[in-house]
Amino acid sequence: MPLNREKIAAAAIRLADAHGLDGLSIRKIAKELGVGPMRLYDYVLNKAELLDLMVDVVYARIAEVDKHQEWRATVLAIAHATRRAALDHEWFSDLLGGRPHLGPHALAVGEATAAALSRSPGVRGIDELQRALGALNAFLIGAVRREVTERRTARSTGTDEAAWQASLGPYLTRMLDTGRYPTVARLVIDGAHLDAEETFSHNLTTVLDGITGGPRA
Repeated sequence: MPLNREKIAAAAIRLADAHGLDGLSIRKIAKELGVGPMRLYDYVLNKAELLDLMVDVVYARIAEVDKHQEWRATVLAIAHATRRAALDHEWFSDLLGGRPHLGPHALAVGEATAAALSRSPGVRGIDELQRALGALNAFLIGAVRREVTERRTARSTGTDEAAWQASLGPYLTRMLDTGRYPTVARLVIDGAHLDAEETFSHNLTTVLDGITGGPRA
């Protein structure tokens, strides 16, 4: 059977999608492809290189989003594509936030994001661009990890967030009735309960407004 890096990455992604990174191994990928494990080492040196290859396949999908003349539209498109990719491939979120990914598609996404932010009116000079990228990436990584974690928790417990909150209702009511947590009470009783996508969109817009909103005192 002819092999190549693309086939190996595709098999690895299928396994990781089904079983997570803990269920991924060279031996299991080889079995999936119907070859001996040693054959894979002709194409990838080790698991770290395999993970880099898998990550760049996901970035290839993110890189396909339309680029826009307006900088904000480009950043929004890339951010939403990153969230969708992380929800489709939950293991991807586990690999965000460490050392930068430097595959060709990851670099293309990084270039498009940085180029767009550099055109925003509130970003002047390389120092402000670095800070803007840092703030955007911190939000993006935190948001997708939180959403993926909640999905995993719902699966492992058989209880989604709404059901979990309902189960805590009597306890929370007693605690809030003490009057010691008035701001938390306002958040629980009066706060809008948006779905995950609405929350992501709103918070992303808030972050962009903050990091590109012009001079700070």
